[in-house]
Amino acid sequence: MMNYKGYGSTIRFDDEAEIFHGEVSGLRDVVTFQGKTVDELKTAFQESIDDYLEYCEGRGESPDKPFSGRFLLRIDPSLHRRLVELSADEGESLNNWIASRLGELTRTT
Repeated sequence: MMNYKGYGSTIRFDDEAEIFHGEVSGLRDVVTFQGKTVDELKTAFQESIDDYLEYCEGRGESPDKPFSGRFLLRIDPSLHRRLVELSADEGESLNNWIASRLGELTRTT
């Protein structure tokens, strides 16, 4: 994964074509890039983001923003209560407690 100006990407390697293909993550629009080397891929990624931002500006549209770090989650009230209890037992806010647990999950996968 690469990051540029707050935008991230997903990258795959096509073994047959011997080329890297990437797509900018989290956009409604499809923004792709490719390269045969890591340097080419990085350059193409950055150029794709810059082109996307210029395109939006030229059309008078706001570009999709990079992830804010906030998301809404609806859960059963009894689970909500239990999570508040668990976080309080550890002296943490619910938000920090859940963020920490999610971070642990992503480090192990």
